Amino acid sequence: MRQEDPVATHAAQAAPDPSITAMRRAIELASRGLGSTSPNPVVGCVITDPAGAVVGEGWHERAGGPHAEVHALRAAGPAARGGTAYVTLEPCNHTGRTGPCAQALIEAGVARVVYAVPDPNPQASGGGATLRAAGVATEAGFLADEAERGNAAWLTSVRLGRPHVTWKYAATLDGRSAAEDGSSRWITSAESRADVHRLRAEADAVLVGGGTLRADDPHLAVRGIEGAVQPLRVAVDTRAGLPPTARILDDAGPTLIVTGEDADTSQLPGADVLRLPLHDGRVAVPELLERLYGRGVRSVLLEGGPTLAGAFLEAGAVDRVVGYIAPALLGAGPAVLAGAGITNIAHAVRLEITEAVRTGTDLRITAVPANAPKEH
Repeated sequence: MRQEDPVATHAAQAAPDPSITAMRRAIELASRGLGSTSPNPVVGCVITDPAGAVVGEGWHERAGGPHAEVHALRAAGPAARGGTAYVTLEPCNHTGRTGPCAQALIEAGVARVVYAVPDPNPQASGGGATLRAAGVATEAGFLADEAERGNAAWLTSVRLGRPHVTWKYAATLDGRSAAEDGSSRWITSAESRADVHRLRAEADAVLVGGGTLRADDPHLAVRGIEGAVQPLRVAVDTRAGLPPTARILDDAGPTLIVTGEDADTSQLPGADVLRLPLHDGRVAVPELLERLYGRGVRSVLLEGGPTLAGAFLEAGAVDRVVGYIAPALLGAGPAVLAGAGITNIAHAVRLEITEAVRTGTDLRITAVPANAPKEH
């Protein structure tokens, strides 16, 4: 009887599936477009030749520019013929500022297309059907969950008709966002603070409320990230008490001041002001998000204090939570969350942790609601 080589057998079992490797590479490439493709999705593409060797890679780099498939096909050239394209989103089927990617793949002679997420946008969907009609073997849904996480902002905006919201906060191990006297610099490490700039660079808008404006005079611009597109800095200041010297009003990036309908903004000449009706002295979160969506905002980084965070959570408008937890104790001081309308443990917002990593001396925890909203 022939005996198997246990080392060789283990190596064979441990060899990665080339299709999984290719799609995960496409997901990684897609992430390079975060912050620069809005209001379009982030998309990555890897093309292999008939023997399975990678011959082309690409990602959607900016809105209005070539799509991921076009970049990858250009890199592959004639080697794409008879090969396979791995794409994180169903190839588009319409002509906008660029041509349909489904047709580009057909014309390049690609024999097989594997995509992760079907396109929920009715204006662009149907690429899979076009490919199949042209005789291209097509597989949908491959590593869909992984690809969806990387494209969560755009998918949320298409499915729900509002921007995707990430609530970011920093806190001590006992859940305090500042000391009893109000001081909060610095709760977290320099590495965590640098990481926040990455989150800003990936967002279309960064949003704070009046309490944060008065307490911290935040700047909210991206620093330390080469080539970053500055997000829209949004300040919810219902009474327009922001002084003209506020750092958020400089020219480092665009700024939008959200006020009540009757607020006096005469001290803010030239500022971009959005006036909204107040409800019990507060701006309605759904209306605010609707107006931001109308301005092309597809992802919001919520950096406001506990009251604003509570309002968003109560409105069911928090899609992701990123908490930077510092190994420190304060014992007193404001909590990170207030006024979320939760009065009973049965009503707690349960989260699913998707990542927990060290950032300097801190722990960064990323979580999403366990009952995340579904598309209509």
